[in-house]
Amino acid sequence: MTRIAAVRPALPPYRYPQSELTAAFESICLPDGRGTALLRRLHANAGVSYRHLALPLERYAVLKDFGEANDAWIAAAVDLGAEAVAGAVKDAGLTLDDVDVLMFTTVTGVAAPSIDARVAMRLGMREDVKRLPLFGLGCVGGAAGIARLHDYLKAWPKHVAVLLSVELCSLTLQRDDSSLPNLVGGALFGDGAAAVVLTGSEHPAASGPSVVATRSRLYPDSERVMGWDVGSGGFRIVLGADVPEVVRQYLGDDVRGFLGDHGLTVPDIGTWVSHPGGPKVLEAVAETLSLRPGALELTWKSLDAVGNLSSSSVLHVLGDTMRLDPAGPGVLLAMGPGFCSELVLMEW
Repeated sequence: MTRIAAVRPALPPYRYPQSELTAAFESICLPDGRGTALLRRLHANAGVSYRHLALPLERYAVLKDFGEANDAWIAAAVDLGAEAVAGAVKDAGLTLDDVDVLMFTTVTGVAAPSIDARVAMRLGMREDVKRLPLFGLGCVGGAAGIARLHDYLKAWPKHVAVLLSVELCSLTLQRDDSSLPNLVGGALFGDGAAAVVLTGSEHPAASGPSVVATRSRLYPDSERVMGWDVGSGGFRIVLGADVPEVVRQYLGDDVRGFLGDHGLTVPDIGTWVSHPGGPKVLEAVAETLSLRPGALELTWKSLDAVGNLSSSSVLHVLGDTMRLDPAGPGVLLAMGPGFCSELVLMEW
């Protein structure tokens, strides 16, 4: 089986309490004062105490356009990405020359050459390293990246694969958008990165929890549940109020069917590694799966400490989980634009 050898999270150095971010968002996006009561209520109920930003807070008010914001995204993404990849490989007891494939996922900026190429060159990785840049998966990207690298390593069981996620959500800020989705997004999303090292079943250094199986689901007529509208100002968030209801409609049957195919039930799962979509989404996950109290504790703690980091979040929760060294079967899950879900069955 594929093994998850190491997870290394990385966060930008600029950390702010939610109250300070609320005031800044209010001054930038609601300068006329309309909607401030709603904004403050959303920020207070987001389950977030702190977030990290790619830039000092005062820089956001003077970013002149999408191009300048995206240039800042590239610079910060390469810095954080290089830090995460180098750290994860070291934590796995490997060298950069051992890496055979580097997958990169993001939904918060664009670059060509892609960030994976820039990170590989900065770190001096092998010239024949295989690169797989993925764009558009959003919050599901961390789980989907692990699943797709598991597929790869089944074909190349002696190889080492690295998944890199970098999400700098703050650099998608829309200053002229006072819509409810933008206000909700401004309350939840933060900046961060993570790298995961995976080894094939025949690699001599294989260690860590095993990936047993994966499953992808794409839900019908759900394109407008979550995503971006891309225009001259950059990425404008699409975030439907029905996300929790979509979770309730589909996730329970999906998870139970997935586990049933492997002779398991929900109560058999001792470890749940979930993406922290937001309080209402986490409540819907716990409700539809009838999870025991505290099953998503690490996910709630991650949301509180750093906010929703899009595709990087579930990898941060995975890293926190691995430090506890659990035993038995576990499920890693995330949902994102599509609307879709990705499930990973693991064994410690």
